[in-house]
Amino acid sequence: MEREILYRTLKRYFGFSAFLPHQEDIIAGLCSGRDVLAIIATGGGKSLCYQLPALLLPGVALVISPLIALMKDQVDGLVENGVPAAVLNSTLDYAGRKRIEDRLLSGAVKILYVSPERIAQPGFLSFCKRLSISLIAVDEAHCISQWGHEFRPEYRQLNRLRRAIGRVPVIALTATATPAVRQDIIDQLSLNDPLVSIGSFYRHNLSYEVREKKNAYEQIVRHISRHRQDAGIIYCTSKKSVEELARRLQRDGYRALPYHAGLPKNLRAETQDRFIRDDIAIIVATVAFGMGIDKPDVRFVIHADLPRDLEHYYQETGRAGRDGEPAACLLLYSPGDRAKVTYFIDRMESDVEKKAAYRRLNALLAWCGGTGCRAASLLAYFGESFAPGRCGRCDACKNPRSFVDGTALARLIIGCIGELPAAYGAGYIADVLRGSRSGRIRERGDHSRGHFGAGKAYGREECIGAIRELVRQGYLAQDAIRSSFSPPTAAGLHRERRRCSCRRPAPLLAGRPRTNRAMPSSAACGS
Repeated sequence: MEREILYRTLKRYFGFSAFLPHQEDIIAGLCSGRDVLAIIATGGGKSLCYQLPALLLPGVALVISPLIALMKDQVDGLVENGVPAAVLNSTLDYAGRKRIEDRLLSGAVKILYVSPERIAQPGFLSFCKRLSISLIAVDEAHCISQWGHEFRPEYRQLNRLRRAIGRVPVIALTATATPAVRQDIIDQLSLNDPLVSIGSFYRHNLSYEVREKKNAYEQIVRHISRHRQDAGIIYCTSKKSVEELARRLQRDGYRALPYHAGLPKNLRAETQDRFIRDDIAIIVATVAFGMGIDKPDVRFVIHADLPRDLEHYYQETGRAGRDGEPAACLLLYSPGDRAKVTYFIDRMESDVEKKAAYRRLNALLAWCGGTGCRAASLLAYFGESFAPGRCGRCDACKNPRSFVDGTALARLIIGCIGELPAAYGAGYIADVLRGSRSGRIRERGDHSRGHFGAGKAYGREECIGAIRELVRQGYLAQDAIRSSFSPPTAAGLHRERRRCSCRRPAPLLAGRPRTNRAMPSSAACGS
């Protein structure tokens, strides 16, 4: 495809004179008939990567998208730009579907949006055989992977579409995918020698901060008072907490409204429109809010509760600062928040999904309790190295903690775990170490272990934080589902007589610091 045609089409239909990073290579690959896996951060222009080729290639492009509202917004925007686009979804009656099908058969539509559920319908697959398909675009492609954060079984059926219509190029797009999820996408969609284009996950204008949750409402108000005229999003876990927080903010004079799946559809749409028009400044929402929201000037995103995992966190914070201007991301976290997330995980039917969800949760907890640069560790999770090493803007970079010798407590923990006849959670191990009079400990006979009470000098949260830190440093193994701990076969401080040089713990994990004491709390462990 000649570059002159690419740029002329780009300008005519989308009003741009230049491509964003990676877009031109992806578009050229797709136009040449090559399969593509595109990992592009939020705001990086994923949609253009299939919309422009759809205009250049003969036939109609099929776009599989999981959200009806998002499909409608995309189609409305395309039609406004002069692109013949349509959507087939469950909101259409028979007459509406028939009109669109007639337009498709006549060649009057260049881009058709459909849901993954429709792909599974035999009637739709038969209809597709009558069309000239130019390409298949799978948006939110991470949904196809059981290792991803939003697995949807219906995505596993997308290969049926490719088998039904024959060989056409496929592009899979997502903003968030770990290396394991990327490979799963390639395998599940049978991408043939795909062009893999991975943009940077680094958002240079976002600053990250994690605080211990203490009187969360006051912490939220203190934060948003610095953004009195700015737009922002506050995420909560439950509908009830969304409603309560929105009411309190309204009483205190903030232009805030709630948003969750339990509200009427028309009210949600009105709230979303008012937020985009700046009639209101703050949306208090569950994860139901945000997908496809293109408001460039969101100046802060607050997580009043623990997000489900780092993928969700990255997506949700990615709704801030899309205009490139500075934006703040605050996460309020207490160790007790873990139970809110495990409540949903434990209700998953698939052990594979459950194990993957617990693995992601443990990675999130490690990130919350870590002391290294927030941006660098977030990028590392997605398989990207951060060349500068430190962002200079996150809480860990602004207030770095000093190093201490944490060997003594680390050895007590590993010794205690080695004595216990079964693998237990961090709280139970901490209670044994501190000599708790818990009935469970006496019932199991663990009050007679040699390490019972050996860690009385340490606080319970200190011990729990140290256990999590030892997992991060490779001295302990953690079961993904039960979250219990056991020493790995090759590590063990006793056997190797290694010392643990670690950063001083944050109050988040350690509670109040005490004098004349050392414990592990991050990054470096040396011999």
